[in-house]
Amino acid sequence: MLDQHFLRAEYKAIAEKLKPRGYELDIPYYEDLESRRRSVQSETETARNQKNELSKQIGKLKSRGEDTSNLMTDVEKIGANLKGLEQEFSDIQSEFQSFMSGIPNVAHESVPIGGSEEDNVEIRRVGEPRQFDFEPKDHVALGEGMGMLDFELASKLSGARFVLMRNQLAALHRAISQLMIDTHTREHGYEEINLPFIVNADILYGTGQLPKFQDDQFHIDDESRDFYLIPTAEVPLTNIVKNCIIEEADLPMKFVAHTPCFRKEAGSYGKDTRGMIRQHQFEKVELVHIVRPEDSYQTLEELTANAEKILKLLALPYRVIVLCTGDMGFSAAKTYDIEVWLPGQQKYREISSCSNCEGFQARRMKARVRKSDTRKLEPLHTLNGSGLAVGRTFIAVIENYQREDGSITVPEVLQPYMNGVSSIGPA
Repeated sequence: MLDQHFLRAEYKAIAEKLKPRGYELDIPYYEDLESRRRSVQSETETARNQKNELSKQIGKLKSRGEDTSNLMTDVEKIGANLKGLEQEFSDIQSEFQSFMSGIPNVAHESVPIGGSEEDNVEIRRVGEPRQFDFEPKDHVALGEGMGMLDFELASKLSGARFVLMRNQLAALHRAISQLMIDTHTREHGYEEINLPFIVNADILYGTGQLPKFQDDQFHIDDESRDFYLIPTAEVPLTNIVKNCIIEEADLPMKFVAHTPCFRKEAGSYGKDTRGMIRQHQFEKVELVHIVRPEDSYQTLEELTANAEKILKLLALPYRVIVLCTGDMGFSAAKTYDIEVWLPGQQKYREISSCSNCEGFQARRMKARVRKSDTRKLEPLHTLNGSGLAVGRTFIAVIENYQREDGSITVPEVLQPYMNGVSSIGPA
């Protein structure tokens, strides 16, 4: 969430900065909330001081053996009033916390202003799309033609937006994730983490999925526990530092995890219903950085380059864009999207989002760094990005490496992970 002290001091300026994000800060409500908070806080402090002063007087009178009954009655009345004021103040604080939880992060000054994905800005392109001398198929036609992608059977098992992979395509999907993990741990210095796929509600709150995106989460129906399936490994990875004070000398922290991800896709409204582009269950290799505030924007460039490395190893054409204010995620201050070329769609599609959340998630998680020189505490900065989405990388590989007969060439870098298999054809 935003810095509460900064909001109190600059709420009108922050309201203007939030408008390009499509968010209207309710200034009258905020001013009323702040007025009530200050009033009740002042009354509470006054009542507490009165009670303490009377208690001192009672002590002195008792020491002299004098009557204290009238003062005791006054203390009881003030105590009852104080209890009510403290509850009122607690209720206002909860209301304030709820209000703050719904405010998105403020965009970094370098983020382009815009209202939708049409206003995103391309930064660079790497590689040229392959020119086919035949009509390229999409991954659905290729996979079903090989008898190795089965959407109908998956639908029978689980419903729409699932897939069952068989044989060498299942092995290819696994090989892609192994390449990613090996590259990020051996070349980029990430610590591999094996994570729970089920988390508590407060963990989703920490990274910003709750309460705003409640409808997109898979909630586990268990009356005894408030559990959710993870929508991304970003959630448990980032929360490793929840309620922690990290010494500056122990930063940066770099985590990588390969997990399934579960999303209802409640807001997709029928988009990408064909194939594997947008599913309820998919796999992703996630990268998370925990860093000093002064290092976070340099780290964003590093994180994006790490994700790009996988596409370079696979020789897949892609582009990098910076998202505009109206297209960024709730917690992000700046985001780069990496989009890979898909011949079956004849367009670039997102394969990774790399975001700097600055201190936004850290405040929600109460995650802080202790500065080495001043020993003061301040919120950590958190960054996350896909390195990469495994399913979409799988799609890109089979579409870009397809042959006219419906078979595909296995990229050389993946062959060691597939026992030397160099091509995949119909079963």
